[in-house]
Amino acid sequence: MNYRSNVWTPFTTLVIKEFNRFIRIWVQTVLPPGIMMALYFAIFGKLIGERIGEMDGYAYIDFIVPGLILMAVITNSYANVVSSFYQAKFGRYIEEILVSPVPNWVILAGYVGGGVARGMVVGVLVTIVAMFFTDLQVHNYLVTLLVFFLTSVLFSLGGFINAVYAKNFDDIAIVPTFVLTPLTYLGGIFYSIQLLPDFWQTASLANPILYMVNAFRYGLIGISDINIMWAFVIILFFITVLASFSMRLLNKGVGLRS
Repeated sequence: MNYRSNVWTPFTTLVIKEFNRFIRIWVQTVLPPGIMMALYFAIFGKLIGERIGEMDGYAYIDFIVPGLILMAVITNSYANVVSSFYQAKFGRYIEEILVSPVPNWVILAGYVGGGVARGMVVGVLVTIVAMFFTDLQVHNYLVTLLVFFLTSVLFSLGGFINAVYAKNFDDIAIVPTFVLTPLTYLGGIFYSIQLLPDFWQTASLANPILYMVNAFRYGLIGISDINIMWAFVIILFFITVLASFSMRLLNKGVGLRS
């Protein structure tokens, strides 16, 4: 079997399958985040933001827009993979993929690719929505696109791990509810950590989402509470750890083979 048949074809097949899956039900997967972010922009950005004034020298809505865009990317990348892979386990058709002559890393890359696709589609939609509320200017296109992509990859991997360990549909909601949401809201989306007391500034540095939000904010408006190079190191570190762990789970068949 040649390289294209053994790697590229199954990878693109999985990604296209995942893309068609969430596009087919776009009213449930793509539209709600756009509406929800529009409400964030209107309520927090305009109504409350006008009373807050400026944050780090920028209008409050300009300050929170990068974080809100990235929040949509995070939640949708994660949700796509955790729901899709768990459904494959629940329907037992994941076994057909596992017994096929497809390398495990291609299977993982295919599902992650689907999560990245949804994260990017939703991220672009939310960015378009944001333009109705503020004059969005991009400070550094390379940083913006890299953070956009790498964050989507990272949380797609997180969704995959959650799906592997999930034993029922309730389990796929535990991590987003009790881990992902608190970390996201405490990741500097709505405030600069410079406003916090010294202890809480230091504690905030343990939150990986803080680095992603600040790097993305730097890419869009040019300010950050975190050194940008250090932010990329943290993001790439977590991608490496989660990708290695995901491959270990796949190779061992954890939660996949009965």
